[in-house]
Amino acid sequence: MDLAVVLTTFVVIFPAELPDKSMFASLVLGTRFRRLPVFCGVAAAFAVHVVIAVAIGSVFALLPDRLVLFVVAALFAGGSAFLLLGKEDDGEAAEASRAVADQHPVRVALASFGVVFLGEWGDITQITTANLAARYGDPLSVGVGALLALWSVAALALTVGRGLIQRVPARLVRRITGVILAVLAVLTLVEAIRS
Repeated sequence: MDLAVVLTTFVVIFPAELPDKSMFASLVLGTRFRRLPVFCGVAAAFAVHVVIAVAIGSVFALLPDRLVLFVVAALFAGGSAFLLLGKEDDGEAAEASRAVADQHPVRVALASFGVVFLGEWGDITQITTANLAARYGDPLSVGVGALLALWSVAALALTVGRGLIQRVPARLVRRITGVILAVLAVLTLVEAIRS
């Protein structure tokens, strides 16, 4: 395992997940139900999504390096444009909280899993995780970094989420993440051109 790749992945994925609907869903679910079952469900959903993203990224890594770099650069650029120019999600977390009617811990965990599992398909963090796995060719390090970042955001949402949302505007976090992805797009494009 390459700790530099783990750290790089963490630094990219963590801020990308902060303004995400899954963070808000975790926050809302955590205010209505016990935090531990919510975290267990959310953490399991993130784990499944990371495995899927890393597997897709590993398949990309089998393609010619230059082609992969161009595709990854384009996907980073697309993610950046989505975050910098896209519309922000409102109300999805409230809908997610209504999906859980029973407070039994297993049902809360299963419902939390379902909300995040369905909500994360094609999400910017899933796509970015696949891109990083393709770029670095190190699925284990990327997977660990992404999973730690996603779990950290879920834990933050469940513990200090309300205070964090009031102090750091989601729009600012979204913009910072968009800039980070833009920088990664440029660096990857330069590497593709040089190779």
